[in-house]
Amino acid sequence: MRIGLLTEGGYPYATGEARLWCDRLVRGLPQHEFELYALSRSAEQERARIPLPEHVTHVRTAPLWTPADDGRTYSRRERRRFADCFKELVHGICTGAPDPFAAGLYGLAGLAREQGGLYAALRSESAVRALEAACRAPGASRTVQAAHVADLLEFVDELERMLRPLSLDWYEEDARGEGLGAVDVCHATAGGVAALPGLLAKRFFGVPLLVTEYGVQLRAHYLSHLGAGRGEEPRPAVRALLAAFHLRLASEIYARADFLTPGNAHARRWQERCGATRDRLRTVYPGMEADRFATVGESADRGDPDALVWVGRVEPAKDLIALLHAFAEVRRAEPRARLRIFATAADPGYLVDCRSLAAQLFPDEAADSVTVGENPVAFEEIGGPEAPSAAEAYGAGRVVVLSSVIEGFPITLAEAMLCGRATVSTDVGAVCEVIGGTGLVVPPRNPRALAEACLTLLGDAERAERLGAAARARALELFTVEQNVAAFQEIYLRLLAKGSQRPDGGGIPFARPPEARVPGHWTSPTWAKPAPDPTSEAAV
Repeated sequence: MRIGLLTEGGYPYATGEARLWCDRLVRGLPQHEFELYALSRSAEQERARIPLPEHVTHVRTAPLWTPADDGRTYSRRERRRFADCFKELVHGICTGAPDPFAAGLYGLAGLAREQGGLYAALRSESAVRALEAACRAPGASRTVQAAHVADLLEFVDELERMLRPLSLDWYEEDARGEGLGAVDVCHATAGGVAALPGLLAKRFFGVPLLVTEYGVQLRAHYLSHLGAGRGEEPRPAVRALLAAFHLRLASEIYARADFLTPGNAHARRWQERCGATRDRLRTVYPGMEADRFATVGESADRGDPDALVWVGRVEPAKDLIALLHAFAEVRRAEPRARLRIFATAADPGYLVDCRSLAAQLFPDEAADSVTVGENPVAFEEIGGPEAPSAAEAYGAGRVVVLSSVIEGFPITLAEAMLCGRATVSTDVGAVCEVIGGTGLVVPPRNPRALAEACLTLLGDAERAERLGAAARARALELFTVEQNVAAFQEIYLRLLAKGSQRPDGGGIPFARPPEARVPGHWTSPTWAKPAPDPTSEAAV
């Protein structure tokens, strides 16, 4: 089977647990051919490509970070066609109407397929005027109606970048038999722009589309403009237009995809609210390499009985400020307690704030006037001498804490469970689904509740050990690479057996065998004809 794997800002260029599941999936299915179609976000990212197995036949990359002007200009007729399609698209964005949005999107895709790139047309004055008219039309929100020229120009610029997949040459089958139109299944490893090429392959060639979301792209976009993102925030009108575009695109993807695999029930609810039907949904948890944590998870050493451990990216969404205030209450009740914060990455400004707060709340302690003081809160990095790996970091204490106010699928929580550690977590995202009763869960932004839960487990070693053992058993059952690979293998076969809507294959599975792409005389139309009978007159 040929799988077209679609990514954005991830595999095979980006690393990190949230994206390495793609590599584990590909390596776990060597019986299939994989073709990678990656949308990259930066030049630095493209230089960090990870090694690929032999059954990845080729990789095609399209940058979203650089201008894509191909010098193509349209004739008057083509410009009129573009204007009609673009008016429908922006009308659907501004008013929330799904049918005009879909008609405009596929119309622009068809124009780009026939006539070339859309770069110049999308940045033209006529595009800006069409957008302005759509913003002023009845049905548009008050925020959108208040958009100024600067807002329109900024949104058109962003829209061109997001619609860049419409102009790619990934779809038509080339002389080597490569292209999304020739694969058996398109698998988008994220929603949003990453799934757009698969949407077009299904539209033009009837290729089945599978969409996997471990973090819902629509939700991520909303959060990026509600205080959880970094950088300069767009103006209200631009923010409203971007949100409307992402909502309409997500709804179209969920409506057209043949199958959707959310990574947890939290993501599944988002997809259902945006129009996905339950008969096309199946929750598939991300697969993690349990062997990395086996030594710590199976060890009799339960770590420092007085230590709390936190692991993750230091950023505002993780709410380390609340954790530090909670630990202040823990220290008042248990003076021997320590907090070890292991950073996998960090927002520099937020890290400085956390260090400053820790210094204020916990002045360095010294046994006497000649001893160097030591702070009970330690900021460390995984890879250092005391924690050379993530497993050692989780194993450094009896209890692992998660204090987030925003979370999708909590990877660090699942890793702590594989290490056999009891956990204290805030009730956000898919935390309760992942924990499943094997840890303590408290409300977010509640330092007192967090402190009480931590003290409960620090003071009851037997209960902490019992919860840790149950957590490891649950993680080994649900969150391993093996269960993840087996689930996708079944879904691939299901989509193939269902049949596509290809005009050439008639929806018959394996209608185009692999040998049809191998150069040679057997690929000619005459290879399948029966040989002439030697006794016949034609053979003489």
